[in-house]
Amino acid sequence: MTNPSTFSLALANEAATASFMADLALLIGAGDVITLSGDLGAGKTAAARALIRYLADDPATEVPSPTFTLAQSYDLPSFPLIHADLYRINDATELEEIGLSPLPEGVVALIEWPERAPSALPPDRIDIALSHRPALGSTARAAEITGFGKAAAQVSRLEALRQFLNLTGFIDAKRQRMPGDASTRSYARLLRDDNTIILMNSPRRPDGPAIYDGKSYSAAVHLAEDVKPFVAIANGLREIGLSAPAIHHADLDAGFLITEDFGREIFVEGEPPRPIAERYEAATDTLAVLHRDALPDTLPLTSQITYPIPVFDIDAMMVEIGLMLEWYLPDRDAAPPDAARKEFVTQWRDLLGKTAALPRTWVLRDFHSPNLIWLADRPDISKVGVIAFQDAVLGPAAYDLVSLLQDARIEVPEQLELALLTRYIKARHATDNTFDPAGFAESYAIMSAQRNTRLLGTFARLNRRDGKPQYLRHQPRIWTYLTRSLGHPVLTGLRGWYDTHVPPPAS
Repeated sequence: MTNPSTFSLALANEAATASFMADLALLIGAGDVITLSGDLGAGKTAAARALIRYLADDPATEVPSPTFTLAQSYDLPSFPLIHADLYRINDATELEEIGLSPLPEGVVALIEWPERAPSALPPDRIDIALSHRPALGSTARAAEITGFGKAAAQVSRLEALRQFLNLTGFIDAKRQRMPGDASTRSYARLLRDDNTIILMNSPRRPDGPAIYDGKSYSAAVHLAEDVKPFVAIANGLREIGLSAPAIHHADLDAGFLITEDFGREIFVEGEPPRPIAERYEAATDTLAVLHRDALPDTLPLTSQITYPIPVFDIDAMMVEIGLMLEWYLPDRDAAPPDAARKEFVTQWRDLLGKTAALPRTWVLRDFHSPNLIWLADRPDISKVGVIAFQDAVLGPAAYDLVSLLQDARIEVPEQLELALLTRYIKARHATDNTFDPAGFAESYAIMSAQRNTRLLGTFARLNRRDGKPQYLRHQPRIWTYLTRSLGHPVLTGLRGWYDTHVPPPAS
């Protein structure tokens, strides 16, 4: 059994309490239970209110005390939350009447007065015991934070995060919530003296069990399992003139970074979002410049450590493609027979052999609208701020152009895609008369089919395994891109397999 993890801190005022609860918010997720204990007036509801308002990204969110309602529900951007007050509970059996026994799945439970029903508390939980510190001020509190069971690791990480912020001088900065992504990373803006920076929480964590020849999924396909690749690639991109965030402070072992904030000028506009053509043109030009010259395959990380960029080889691509068989097709009740599965693998290995023979460059892998920021005051291609590249590999140049022009999250009109593909080919050919436009178009089609096949499986997995159904809404768009790429002659055989065995996403 895991030993509890405990640390204490002083909260001088309401702002300090709000900052602490914001730090806690970076580390919690659906299914977590947080209990708030302490005497009447110890600040339990104030702490709960600070956490809920931070997660809602709205300081004006109404958060009444649930003393009389017993439980109040909130549908927050990241997950639903239940705020409960057990002060009027006389027996743990009463919790069933208010929907707290058993605790609902997939929510964060925030519970005041947990001592009123100790037998109903789960073994894995975070407890925050608050007490007055009148000598330090009327709103000063002391907090003792204890993690029980699996939550002990979260509390240890929370303590490490607070130490990192203290050492870097940002412990008193105001926190502002930032939306997360499909990974385990989380982010916050830190505001101080009219300046903002980004706090990244990137815990070391493999994606899934070791079922791919003894490797986790993330290891098999070369996804970053810690923060070190982000730092190495960020420095490498800036070295060659691209705009990646400067790293101001780093704890490479713990996985905490403080980086430059590029702001909020994005590459799409309107509702539903659509590409801003000028910015997409600049992003296309950025890739043409990135792919123009030979790039190193090893980068310095510290004065003593280097980072070898992994190769996006056939085996890694095949594991990604396998998500179609593992997740998407079963999700559509269309698991193919063994003979068809073998044919699928054989066709894909033959196709990927074509791209494996091409020159390798840096493949940033997440070069699409959610990860691009427009930096209007910078010149030329440095206007394109790139904020996600930790999964970079060495592979075919076409991959990142597919990521940009077949954006999984927004609709890129086919006419714009073709115009930008032509723009890229012209730019490459202008600086290299050996550049083969037809060969690149073939590679583009293969990488499109590979990436979109993987995404159909990835989003099915995010729904079924990780409880993130919001990604399913992108599958019809991905299907459109996939069927478009399968029209290339090099993919004729594969198209026949998909026509026979792969049903479209549910509408």
